[in-house]
Amino acid sequence: MTECAISFTGEDGLDNLLLLDRTQQDEAQDILYPFALDELLCKHTGSGGPAVCHLWRHPRGFVMGLRDSRLPQAAAAQDWLESLGYSTAVRSTGGAAVPLDLGVVNISLILPKQGLGDKCFRSDYERMYRLIQLALQSTGCTVDKGEIDGAYCPGDFDLSIGGIKFCGIAQRRQAQAFVVQAFVICQGSGKASAELVRSFYDRAAAGVTQADHPIVTDDKTGSLEELTSLGSSAAQAFVEAVKQVIRERQSSPDIAEAATKLWLPEPEQVHTVIDTLRNRYGIERHK
Repeated sequence: MTECAISFTGEDGLDNLLLLDRTQQDEAQDILYPFALDELLCKHTGSGGPAVCHLWRHPRGFVMGLRDSRLPQAAAAQDWLESLGYSTAVRSTGGAAVPLDLGVVNISLILPKQGLGDKCFRSDYERMYRLIQLALQSTGCTVDKGEIDGAYCPGDFDLSIGGIKFCGIAQRRQAQAFVVQAFVICQGSGKASAELVRSFYDRAAAGVTQADHPIVTDDKTGSLEELTSLGSSAAQAFVEAVKQVIRERQSSPDIAEAATKLWLPEPEQVHTVIDTLRNRYGIERHK
């Protein structure tokens, strides 16, 4: 990890990130839109573009992991979700099934590899952990990391308060840059979200005697509204806290130069990538 420490250009690796706040753009677009946008921004960052912190929400989405998509009845479970009004997709980043709504704030840190290849993926998770830890500092709550049994989308970098998971982290790595993505459950019922994921797995894994998916219980996932003092406006409060952490680490000359290098793709370009992602990672349907 000593070698990886030099991938942090500042004390916590969060310096001079450009902010792209799309949390108010909550129209019911394809759930793959923000993922495709991250793909394009990551490619641009790897070609000399700026590092970016992308914040976004989706009103009613459900994203699955690659392993989820291989469950025997995954297509039927996806149809069930879409009948309930969810925009669904299989994501290219790691992890498992996650439901999204306006109470969930998603963070993407889009960063260059800086010549260290893929040696530093754990320290890149640490960046995201540090960002969220700092954003919640004012609540007085201790944010722990480590897998939470019974929570959905389990992993080594589950973030929790008092043993209840509120955040999961995944990565997508390209040749010259990478994206660290986190979903942060800010508002709403963690129990209700967990029940939805469990219902998805009940359908997707129907007929399987030995489950090849996370075993989700309804008591290990919570929202910041439930776990902290942020209350019913937790989503907006968390977004503002994240932005404040990023702004405190921006220096005027450097951020001005970075802004000149920012490039945002046209919607048509994003939709082209959406088609590619859906064709590459979509659930196979047998005729």
